[in-house]
Amino acid sequence: MNHHANRRLNAARFPLKALGLLLPAALLLSTAARADGWPYPGWQDSEATRVKALALLQTVNATLLSNSSATRTLQQWCGEHRLAAEPRIRALRDNNTRKPADAEIRKQLQVGASEAIGYRRVQLACGDHVLSEADNWYVPSRLTPEMNRLLDTTDTPFGTAVRALNFTRRTEQAKLLWSPLPQGWEMRPAPAAAKTQGLEIPEQLIQHRAVLYRDGNVPFSLVVETYRHDLFAFPLNQPQTAP
Repeated sequence: MNHHANRRLNAARFPLKALGLLLPAALLLSTAARADGWPYPGWQDSEATRVKALALLQTVNATLLSNSSATRTLQQWCGEHRLAAEPRIRALRDNNTRKPADAEIRKQLQVGASEAIGYRRVQLACGDHVLSEADNWYVPSRLTPEMNRLLDTTDTPFGTAVRALNFTRRTEQAKLLWSPLPQGWEMRPAPAAAKTQGLEIPEQLIQHRAVLYRDGNVPFSLVVETYRHDLFAFPLNQPQTAP
């Protein structure tokens, strides 16, 4: 192999060699970034952090249960916790998933076997954070043509599309899918703090099953909502900077 060929081969190898040196450093930085949070700063795995996580979990759950629109609640949460520069909820539609309404859903919506039932699966996102995902079955004949158009052709959140109905919401089931603290924690000695380990937060935190009603007692939608860990995608108890 001549001298010029050797130079070309060495030049080709250099980026690979450099990449080999950079990858461990990048992995180290990634690990360091996650060491004090989940991966957001302040979320160390300690009893104090777990108590705060439980309080936040109960707070968002209670707020969702006490409001008729999950969309508005999530938008307020997003703004208060600065999850995005613009605290606006977007519905990301999944057009590939299909879940026909079963007999139980039809019973709750008070419709017969021949009545058309619409289905929508969406994720509700604020900025880059997906806060919840929902399966929604609804009765198109109980909505206006404009509402049906928005649901069929746009990413408008369901609660926003049907807001003019001034609907009410009745939660049939609410489950906390994660408990930051074990049963009876308040009666046990506090465990030793893990100074460098970030708190592991599972992907799914809360699940609600609810029916929406118009005109007081006419059901038009059944929704199963699963709320995700990005509800906590903010630094915990960080020093405030001057505006």
